[in-house]
Amino acid sequence: MNVEVAKVATLGARVIQEVERVVIGKRSLLTQIMASVLAGGHILLEDFPGLAKTLIAKSVATALGLDFKRIQFTPDLLPGDITGSYIYDRAESRFEIRKGPIFAHIILADEINRASPKTQSALLEAMQERQVTLEGETLKLPEPFMVVATQNPIEYEGTFPLPEAQLDRFLMKLAVGYPSEDEEQEILRRRRERRSDELPLERVTNAAELLEMCQVIEGVHVDPDIERYIVSLVAETRRDTRVSVGASPRGSLALLKLARARAALEGREYVLPDDVKTFAGPALVHRLILEPDLWMKRHAADEIIDSIVGAVPVPVIDEA
Repeated sequence: MNVEVAKVATLGARVIQEVERVVIGKRSLLTQIMASVLAGGHILLEDFPGLAKTLIAKSVATALGLDFKRIQFTPDLLPGDITGSYIYDRAESRFEIRKGPIFAHIILADEINRASPKTQSALLEAMQERQVTLEGETLKLPEPFMVVATQNPIEYEGTFPLPEAQLDRFLMKLAVGYPSEDEEQEILRRRRERRSDELPLERVTNAAELLEMCQVIEGVHVDPDIERYIVSLVAETRRDTRVSVGASPRGSLALLKLARARAALEGREYVLPDDVKTFAGPALVHRLILEPDLWMKRHAADEIIDSIVGAVPVPVIDEA
């Protein structure tokens, strides 16, 4: 095993293990989030209230040794409340910049669909270009930079659905899901024993080391047959009669990045078809615009992706 890949696998496992001290029974989800961190992408968490979406984002940032800021999106939130603005300093007789909460490594955009489209669009430049423009001046955001946005899938009153252009900026769309009864009892037991809501987590790595890990991902081998498999999956979303608009090439790139990250997290220097299959749903489901008769059917997009994954021939890759 390549030494650098082994380091990614080891540190990734340690980060997940540390976060699992407070987030019970969500190893698969945490692995997907860690893959997104290494792939340099943003995450949309869509699930019901009270399922630890905020706790997960904050805990991952702590274990990674990164700066974390939470922005509560509300109808009266303005773009300047996110990006910052210039303030006049009377003592110095000049304008000085006051940076907004966007200037952090990991941003939690809580209930992002509650803010107006104008405010939502303040994130677009940051998410795509990793920079913010204030009064004509372009300011670079910290590296790495990642947005974790949350939204409630059942409460639509007073919300503004994210436009397709912004949804496409998210590398993945994930759901946390309810814990099992045993896992929920374990949550209660741990809370009772520690006698506090807070549980301090240890820092496993830091920003500089994480950037090095991201560079290792770029060296993971992808066979041309795997590339064709990715393209075939995405192209099939454009041909499916249940889909009005299929996934863009950004969806193909998302699958490539995530598959490489998963391979490295498992200690491999090469991508397997299973790496692609694992992320087909999370990477593509939010990029589809369905036919109108399916708009009100929950999980319709998930079912379409599952059927496509089951129909597209899987390449045979020699692991030797």
